Order: sequence, then structure tokens, then C-alpha cells
Amino acid sequence: MGFIDFGPIVPSIPYILKGIWVTLGIVSISILFGFLLGVLLSLFKISRIRPLVWFGDAYTSIFRGTPLILQLMIIYYGLPQLIGFQIPGFMAAVLAFGLNSGAYVSEIIRAGIEAIDKGQREAALALGVPYKLMMKDIILPQAIKNILPALMNEFISLTKESALVSVIGVTDIMRRSYIVGGDNYSFLPPMLIAGLIYYVMVMGLTLLGKAIERRMKRSD
Repeated sequence: MGFIDFGPIVPSIPYILKGIWVTLGIVSISILFGFLLGVLLSLFKISRIRPLVWFGDAYTSIFRGTPLILQLMIIYYGLPQLIGFQIPGFMAAVLAFGLNSGAYVSEIIRAGIEAIDKGQREAALALGVPYKLMMKDIILPQAIKNILPALMNEFISLTKESALVSVIGVTDIMRRSYIVGGDNYSFLPPMLIAGLIYYVMVMGLTLLGKAIERRMKRSD
């Protein structure tokens, strides 16, 4: 029975750690893109304009009904055949994760908006508050506050799923650990290091989410 020898990969740990910045870059941009897209799609879904509702529902159905890795492959390998040039791996990852996250975030926000008492909307409209201002200043802030835990769960999932970018050659944490494993003919130690890094990142996001939640509760 063998044992796990971390000795040979110790010099390569700084190389694996550099992948954190690649992962954080992809995740942070994708989260922002997905959140903004999710807000827009959620407004489409509660709109009285039927084509917007159909578009929002169809979009969500497609992106939630197909594997994320397939979406990533289509954008990185398939889309260049249509546009005539290769998309960088980092950009393809941001597009795939952002578009996918937007579908999930839109459902979370839609549920949050619909959970707000309709009387508030009716009162705001009766007072002459424009619809855009009502959503921006009254409804959305309350909805976001209520759905914060669900949003944090989506962002945590996105952080873990970002490891998929290794299949298109982006040198994130996972890809770098795989390279180190290949160079040393030993994959378990670098993969365990990668797992520890992801765990620390996820725990950090979890603690951040709880801290924000407590802060918002104290501000009530």
C-alpha cells in the first residue's frame, strides 16, 4: 500500500497558486455579467409584454436544460466557425459562465420580486411613481435582500464549476494542477492541493455571504 508523497510537487505549489487569479478573474466577471443579465431577464419575465416573457422563459429553459460544459464547448469551439475568428479561452469562459448564471439568477430574482407584497407596487403606482423608479428604488432592493442566500449559493456553485475551463486549456487552478501532475507522473498530490484551494475559496465566499446577511439584518 502506497502513501501520498507531496515532496516532488512542493516546488510547483506557487505555480498552482497563480491559477487562483485566473479563477477569480473568470468568476468575478462572470458573476457581474450573470447578475446584470439575470436582473434584465427577471424583468422580462414579469413584464406585461408577451414577447419579452417568452424570450425570458425560452432563454432560461435552454441554458438550464443543457450542460454547462456543452455551452462552454459551443462558445469556444463552435462559435468561431460562425464569426470567423477564435475566441480566447478566458473570454469564452466568461461568456459561458455569465450566460449560464444569468438564467439561474433570473429565476432567483423573479421569485424574490414576486414574493414582495403586490400592495407596495399598487401603492407606488397610485402615488405616481414611475415603473422604472419603483422597481429600482422599492421592489428590487427588497427582493435582493430576501434572496441574498440563494444568490450566494449560485455564486459558490459558479466558483466550483469554473474548474471546467481546464478542458479548453485555460490555466486556472485545475489545469495547473493537472500540468504539475503530468510533469511529476503523480496526479493525486496536486489534485488534493487544488481541492484545498477551492475549499478555502468556497468557505471564504460562504463566510462573506453570512457577514453580508448579518449586516443587512442589523440595518432593518
